[in-house]
Amino acid sequence: MGEKRKLEFFVLRYVPDAVKGEFVNFGLVTFVDGGNGAELVDVRFTKDRSRILCMDPGVDLDVINALQKEIVEEIGRGRDRAVLMRRIEDSFSGVVQLSSTMPVLSEKAVAEEIEEVARIFLEAAKVRRVREPAGRQRILETMRNAFEDAGVLGLLGPLAAEPYTKAGDPFSFDYGYNTGTEVKLFHAVSMRASVDPAVLLAARYGKIEPEMARITGMAPMLTAVVEAELDGNRSEVAFAVEMMEENKIRIARTTEMPRIAEMARTELRA
Repeated sequence: MGEKRKLEFFVLRYVPDAVKGEFVNFGLVTFVDGGNGAELVDVRFTKDRSRILCMDPGVDLDVINALQKEIVEEIGRGRDRAVLMRRIEDSFSGVVQLSSTMPVLSEKAVAEEIEEVARIFLEAAKVRRVREPAGRQRILETMRNAFEDAGVLGLLGPLAAEPYTKAGDPFSFDYGYNTGTEVKLFHAVSMRASVDPAVLLAARYGKIEPEMARITGMAPMLTAVVEAELDGNRSEVAFAVEMMEENKIRIARTTEMPRIAEMARTELRA
């Protein structure tokens, strides 16, 4: 087995309308932890700009090209990561945004790991795309029905992340309850169209979990409920699942919801 190295990935997103919040992934920035901190080692950009043009026909591609050149010039300079990331976002007035940090412990060669992650986030899917809200909505409906059948739906509710992050954070876990020693959380995550929701949840929960434990004095336990038919052999799905597991997130298929709901009934003494 090779020595594991810690890599950190940030996805660059083109966001033409901050109100709608719609975006297109167009770049991947990679840092590797070294003796002197995280060092920028690679930048990848999608060669296919058609998705950007489809979302924003009036986009100035020269701006995107200038950004690419600017970031590439930073490789190996050892600049402070936070300063570089802030400069990227500030320079483009919010049109270019960065994803949350995606840390990965890898035994693979750095170049091989970068190739795999870049393929997941930058290459157009070769299968028919399914709108994410529809996939997630189906999972939510299955969860709701299972909790309702177990007679505990009225005892559960969404749990806001704001007390454990920053004021104004709009994110909430779909369902939650506490047993007195544990905070049980359940969140619907569809990966049929894209693994982005799973990867972002993993990155966010890795920061929320210790704060929730500190503030509540209980042990948080998050279960991500995914499609029953999800193909775990797809490399991007395997990557997302590994990230969730590394950040203490359990994965359950929708077919497991009756068992999960029955456990909730027992723990809540409903």
